[in-house]
Amino acid sequence: MARAPRTSSSPAPGVLASLARQLVSEWRAGPIHRLTLMGPPPSGLAAWPRNPRPVSEAAGERLLRGGFQLAGRTLEVGAGGDPWDRPCPDEAFAVALHGFGWMGDLLTCGPPGLRDGLRLWRGWRRLFDRPGVFGWSGLALERRVFNLACTVPVLLPLTTDVEAGLFLADLARQARHLLSDPGDPGRRLERAIAATLAGVALAGPAGEGLIREGLRRLERLAPLAALPDGVHASRSPERGLELLFDLGALDDALSQRGAPAPPEAARAIDRLTGGARFFVLGEHRLARFHGGESGNREATATVLALEAARVQIMKTAPYGRYQSLEGPRLRVIADAGPPPSGDWGRAACVQHAALEAAVDGRRLILGSAWSAAAPESAAALAGPTGGSCLALADVWPEAGEVRVERQEAEGGLWIDMVHDGWRPSFGLVHARRLFVDGVGGELRGEDQLRVEGVGAARPGQVPFAVRFHLAPGVAAEAIEGAAEVRLQPPDAPAWRLKSDAPRLSLEPGVVFEAGEALQTTVVVLAGETTAGQGARVRWKLSPESDG
Repeated sequence: MARAPRTSSSPAPGVLASLARQLVSEWRAGPIHRLTLMGPPPSGLAAWPRNPRPVSEAAGERLLRGGFQLAGRTLEVGAGGDPWDRPCPDEAFAVALHGFGWMGDLLTCGPPGLRDGLRLWRGWRRLFDRPGVFGWSGLALERRVFNLACTVPVLLPLTTDVEAGLFLADLARQARHLLSDPGDPGRRLERAIAATLAGVALAGPAGEGLIREGLRRLERLAPLAALPDGVHASRSPERGLELLFDLGALDDALSQRGAPAPPEAARAIDRLTGGARFFVLGEHRLARFHGGESGNREATATVLALEAARVQIMKTAPYGRYQSLEGPRLRVIADAGPPPSGDWGRAACVQHAALEAAVDGRRLILGSAWSAAAPESAAALAGPTGGSCLALADVWPEAGEVRVERQEAEGGLWIDMVHDGWRPSFGLVHARRLFVDGVGGELRGEDQLRVEGVGAARPGQVPFAVRFHLAPGVAAEAIEGAAEVRLQPPDAPAWRLKSDAPRLSLEPGVVFEAGEALQTTVVVLAGETTAGQGARVRWKLSPESDG
């Protein structure tokens, strides 16, 4: 997109923003700000917050042996080793390490895990217990306050009265610091929840002050983050599930103190629970869109077991802009909206009309191969080539508008999605029609490039490709002599994908989970068009038993 020429010698907005962040960072590390963090000391514990996220005893045993596996990287320090006095593999690992999310796994190991958790917490305080050093801002600070609020009550019985007082005062100080952290604007609600949770755990004026300010922010921010249909404003299914867990921990802790959750928090919990159920596909895994990962089965099973979730799964998410299509043996979720923007768009993927499909209870096609935890080298996968959608000449479309129409009949249902993101550059719009046969259960699709408007026409042929990123573990085999691929999910019947595209091929691909690249396969339906001609590709996904 062309930008207007600069007519002023004033600094660019990005430079000013960078200078402002630097000044705030320096002030927050200074002595005056440190004094403001002191506050009244906590008089003890008032509640025992519980993190509803599932924990892994196997991961805890690995931690006891000194193996830290975080953000797709590994750091071996040996049993009784210190991870704080050595370099981390990368920044994502360091954020996860300083966020203390691993503490829950370690505490599953009984007394040895408790003693090691206390040792590691003491080691962190020895080197990093002051603002201005790494881990005192952003995601690391947010998650550490949340996780320590849930684990400090478990560790206190192992300490002396003096050390217990220091630990509680330290939690209050970090929570106050968190409330002043500008951080990611899209995570303001998560920061408010973490600080409030720490306040609920702490007795006396120290806790009351944190609760008062945290709930004031929560009441304002919760309706912005949790849309009426339960989709997170970032449009990431995983972000919605993680926010639900945070709110659930706060709701439980407040109930321990005889204080009901504020109306906006309770409303957000109900919404997000329904949204999480909407996005659960095969193997109890979440659909992958806009930087969100599939999560683990235990996490989604926790949500599915909630009493509040015993409602019919939505067919559409009109506010979050997703569509669901269901047949006898398959379910499809389609991204029927533009990428999120502004504060919510940091992990946005430009993958218009991308779909994810599960068959016979198994994931088959993934909506996106990219993850917000992926390394920077994988950034290209946040574009059309990384989604199960159409890509045109490897050019990222503009956000544009997406028009959606849904129709249901006795024999099946279909949706039409049209976006105009390539109109400025090619004079083309992309239309995707998805139809699910209500009897046979097959999925039929049609992707069209329609001539609409005048674009910046390019000479010669323009390549396009419709991609389907297969879930890890799905075997793919091209059928010789036919434009067809046999897809074999683990422990489930095979399906076939057939197309009238000029070329059908299988290419190696990767899917990122927790920063780790998992090898997989991509089915590619390719062809060429011209800016003034358009193109059409039809394809069909059906059970192999149907022939």
